Amino acid sequence: MERKAERRGLGRGLSALMADINVSAPAEVSPRRADMTLPIEKIAPNPNQPRRAFNQEALQDLASSIRQKGVIQPLIVRPVDGEDRYEIVAGERRWRASQLAQLHELPVIVRDFDDTEVLEVAIIENIQRSDLNPIEEAMGFRQLMDRFGHTQDKLAEALSKSRSHIANLLRLLNLPDDVQALLRDGKLSAGHARALITSGDASGLARQVVEKGLSVRETERLVKGTTERSQKPRAPKPGDKDADTRALEADLTANLGMEVQIDHLAGGESGVLSIRYRSLDDLDNLCRALSAIRAGSK
Repeated sequence: MERKAERRGLGRGLSALMADINVSAPAEVSPRRADMTLPIEKIAPNPNQPRRAFNQEALQDLASSIRQKGVIQPLIVRPVDGEDRYEIVAGERRWRASQLAQLHELPVIVRDFDDTEVLEVAIIENIQRSDLNPIEEAMGFRQLMDRFGHTQDKLAEALSKSRSHIANLLRLLNLPDDVQALLRDGKLSAGHARALITSGDASGLARQVVEKGLSVRETERLVKGTTERSQKPRAPKPGDKDADTRALEADLTANLGMEVQIDHLAGGESGVLSIRYRSLDDLDNLCRALSAIRAGSK
């Protein structure tokens, strides 16, 4: 089957496409009027459908509902050029469940979408699923932005989601692969993952969160404490010292006759002054010198 590989100009726009296919509308609330009914054997799934896995238990539940009420929301299909059959644009889950329910015909709405629009619709339909994990949803948004040039604002408007929701999910894709895997497996929630984004060791902290069963608030405190410890000023190495500090060390060493080291903590006015003595006599001399200084200051 040959179809246009490129989109017609800028296409109909995401909002217009959403309105056309109506994939986000609950079937029980606003069922669409079908263009026709088709024999189920004349309907085939889209071979490029990005969704590969279908939960069999959920399909059985949907099949039971279809046996009782029928297919309320029509499938969206497009004609296959030169053939007496149609390809699913939106509604493959309903098509699969209808087969389990042993239906012979299905209501359909026929649209002449090109290949690019079909892929876009498939991604949008997947984002509307209730069983998506945060990483799958974020990847759907990323695909819509990278493949079709949609902005976060456009997605938020068309998909009836807040811009902050989309932005927060997209940030999860910056996490290491092992942390994303924990999200996919349900071992971490999106709240846990958002707390880990700012950490320099997201993988290590994620393992702690899972092992200890930490709450989101506990995870936030763990990340904050780790970050604060890592940002504490360190004592500079000898090579880090400026000329004035090295000169002062040399003067004190000469005056006391003992090695003096000054470690000034970066970013502040405090530090550590160390005096190395070689014998107990040196220690006695140091104590007398300090006592004399103290006495003189009174």
